[in-house]
Amino acid sequence: MTRGLRLVVGATVVVAALLVTAGPAVAHETEQPYLYVFVGEETIDGRAEVAIGDVGQVLGIEVGGDDAAIEDTLRSAGDRLRAYLDAHTSFGAGGESWPVEWGRVDLFRESGTLAFAVVQYSVGIVGPVPDTFTVAFDPFFDDVDGRDGLILLRGGLDDGVYDPDEETLAATSPDQRDALIRLEGQSGWGKFRSGVTLGIDHIETGPDHILFVLALLLPSVLVFRDGWQPASGFGPSLWRVLKIATFFTVAHSITFTLAGMDWLPLPPAKLTETIIAASIAAAALHNLKPVVPNREWALAFAFGLFHGMGFASLVSGLEVSRTSQLISLLGRNVGIEIGQVVVIVLLFPALYLLRRTPLYPAFLTVASIGLSVVALGWMIERVAEVDLGTNTLVDRFASSPNGY
Repeated sequence: MTRGLRLVVGATVVVAALLVTAGPAVAHETEQPYLYVFVGEETIDGRAEVAIGDVGQVLGIEVGGDDAAIEDTLRSAGDRLRAYLDAHTSFGAGGESWPVEWGRVDLFRESGTLAFAVVQYSVGIVGPVPDTFTVAFDPFFDDVDGRDGLILLRGGLDDGVYDPDEETLAATSPDQRDALIRLEGQSGWGKFRSGVTLGIDHIETGPDHILFVLALLLPSVLVFRDGWQPASGFGPSLWRVLKIATFFTVAHSITFTLAGMDWLPLPPAKLTETIIAASIAAAALHNLKPVVPNREWALAFAFGLFHGMGFASLVSGLEVSRTSQLISLLGRNVGIEIGQVVVIVLLFPALYLLRRTPLYPAFLTVASIGLSVVALGWMIERVAEVDLGTNTLVDRFASSPNGY
């Protein structure tokens, strides 16, 4: 058995071990704001869930202490929070805006450092809810880098008859801050498209996955023969990149599909995200001292299993049906793949042209060291639940590619 295959088998054993100790999946795995919308025949109400870190940063509210103290603080500052959400949430149809009354404020802690202010609301609509209306939802979009929103709507029409189990998923982003809701029911294609949008946004706002692909992409224009040497041709180099991308896709598709079918209990988010950070460090250090030279596809497959768990956790606990979760998962996976393909298409030709220059070995070394340092910072942050400023540093360098 080759060393690459042993690595894959070893990773599979680790995954199996994690399944024995895995805890239940949870609803929030990121600080993305959610808006739950419950539609009756003549009523609309629900709740907004926003990260307390965003609340503290943007509204200047000190949210320290234990959960009881944080909840008391949120309720004491409830008027400010309700006013902020009111300014960043709206419902309406036919050019008319409906008033929104915001109510009770509670604290919901997901796991570790993830905690959310939950604010109930009701919409002042008179008469039957129209078949089509607009929901705008953009809290913290202009204040916190990388924020986008998710609208989860329950209730709608099935062949013109009200059905409380109809579901609609919609994404909002800084470029598209509202969503057109059709109560006749969102098609599977519509849910899939929303998932694709969320997947692309995740690539923009979740650079850890892109940095992993980048770490594997750097040596793709080289071959290892007593040290890294320039690859002989464009075709073989491109084939290596395609193998890396394909094995990464296959691996994370396996785990996110199994998790989406509820056949694979997800490990705690803290563990999954720590392993994802470790995968970046391993891939970067492999560039400096190859363990499976010329078999980077094996690394891509082994760690892609864990990245798939990270993808699945994004919708694992949403209050929607299993079918909607699976469609959203599939769409997100396609969106993530689109983002990865964009990175490869943009970077590979330049790397290929530079591979024979005297600067490329130094670039490979410096970039790999930089990636491993970033990954180490993420690992420490995720294990110790502290903020070392790693995300701020990465966002600063990633802002231009994300905008592109």
